[in-house]
Parts: sequence; structure tokens; C-alpha cells
Amino acid sequence: MKEDKNPWMKNDQWTEEVGLLRAIVLKTELVETNKWGGEVYTVNNKNVLGIGSFKNYFALWFFNGVFLKDEAQVLVNANEGVTKALRQWRFTSANEINEKLILQYINEAIANEKAGLSIKPEKKEAMQCDFFQAALDNNKALKTALEQLTPFKQKEYWEYMATAKQEKTKVTRLEKITPMILEGKGFNDKYRK
Repeated sequence: MKEDKNPWMKNDQWTEEVGLLRAIVLKTELVETNKWGGEVYTVNNKNVLGIGSFKNYFALWFFNGVFLKDEAQVLVNANEGVTKALRQWRFTSANEINEKLILQYINEAIANEKAGLSIKPEKKEAMQCDFFQAALDNNKALKTALEQLTPFKQKEYWEYMATAKQEKTKVTRLEKITPMILEGKGFNDKYRK
């Protein structure tokens, strides 16, 4: 049986160095857990940091690193323009690991998390679909049933309909979802626990 590989460990080049970072992290109150296939360290079930290795570096990343003072100026935005809060601290050798400084950053990140500092994701407007709107306007039972669903479930249906490009696809999709909506089911309920 194939062993599941941590997706944040792109190679085995930094195994020892990542182990050093992990040992430092485990000296704090953070709880090690597994999310998205990799180790994530949390406080009060909130993500604080993660560790990973890549081709040219290994890294410690802070989920809400944007709020860290970063007096040593070691943090970078790993995906400029996309990542708003996450910041990485990249290393290229074990010699760069300064336990005292790392613990300072980790403890500040824990304090920030406990204080509730975070960037809330921007709410996206639900997609619009004239075809779906017309179908709702012509079928009051369908419109009422959709309105009784949670906003999240309504949004799923709107996006499903709005992403159909061809008229025949819209018709097929409407035929598929009408009984689901009338039964009070969400579009992806069968995948939820």
C-alpha cells in the first residue's frame, strides 16, 4: 500500500531541518494536527502555522502572519496578490534556524490568534443567471423552495446555473436541480457529512 505523502513536503531534501523546526514548534502550546494532508499547528482549534519543504527552501508559515511585527524582516508573502494574511519564513540551511527568534514569532502569532486578529474572507456576490431567474419567476413553488434553503445552498444553485454557457446545458441543469430544490436539498448535500 502506498504511503500518503504530505503535499507540503515537496522533497526529502530538508527532512532533518524540518524536524528541527517541528521540535521548536512543539515546545509551545500549539497542538499538532493534520489538515489538507500536512501538519498544521493550532491553538483553540484555530490555524496558527504550518511547516513545509520545497525545492529551494524549507519554510515555516503563519496563517495570519500579516499581523506579526516582523522586526527581523524575515517574512515574505508567498503568493503576492493572492495571499492576504499568510506569510512564510523561508530557510535554506539549518544554520539559519534561530530558536529564540522563531519562538518569539510563534508566541506573537499565538497571542494574535487568541486576540482574534484575522483577515475575514471577502464575501463574493452570488452569480446571476437570467435563465434561472426566469424559471423561478415562472414557478412560484420552485422560487419559494429555493428561498427556504440556506443562503449558502442558494448560492450553490445560482453558481451551478450561471456557469452553464449553452442554452441546452441550462435546460438540462434546470431539469436536474428542480426536484432537488423542491425536496429542500442542497446541491452538494450528498457530499456533506
